[in-house]
Amino acid sequence: MPIEAEHNIVAGNNFRGMIQIDMHIASFHSDWTHCDYIATYLARAISHNRPDSVLFSNLFSSALNELLEVTFRTRHIGGAFACKVSRDGETDRVELTFACGAEERRFFENAVARTQEGDARGRYLSSLSGDVAPGRDMMLLELAVNYHAALRLEDVGDDTIRLVVDLPLGGLAH
Repeated sequence: MPIEAEHNIVAGNNFRGMIQIDMHIASFHSDWTHCDYIATYLARAISHNRPDSVLFSNLFSSALNELLEVTFRTRHIGGAFACKVSRDGETDRVELTFACGAEERRFFENAVARTQEGDARGRYLSSLSGDVAPGRDMMLLELAVNYHAALRLEDVGDDTIRLVVDLPLGGLAH
């Protein structure tokens, strides 16, 4: 059952698949540097046709690295991991499909819901100033506030979820 996305999730099926990486979740979790390697590789692969490909690659790599690090922290021992990138105009969609336990599923459900609450920017700024201790969901909140990302969560089944993140970086990189 999908958690409803923020109003700026791009509707429709105009997203065209660009690249996908699939691996066993244990292989992904075997080394923290996989987050950076995958983010850098995918960012370079999809930025070739953007007006400022270096700026776009840097923005996308930073955003994707944050998403991969949140996924990395699930530490689930079995199942698959997939990272798919699609594009529709100025918006790139990242779909992270991964196995996780019930506690992690609840974390992602709550974290995605918090990115959609009315005062997401205020909570993000408070956490930066030290007024509120940053939570594990800070990376997702940062993407929603600073990158204008829209997030949703889909239940794939068999202890597997899909985190879908629309990043309108094409418009930011001009």
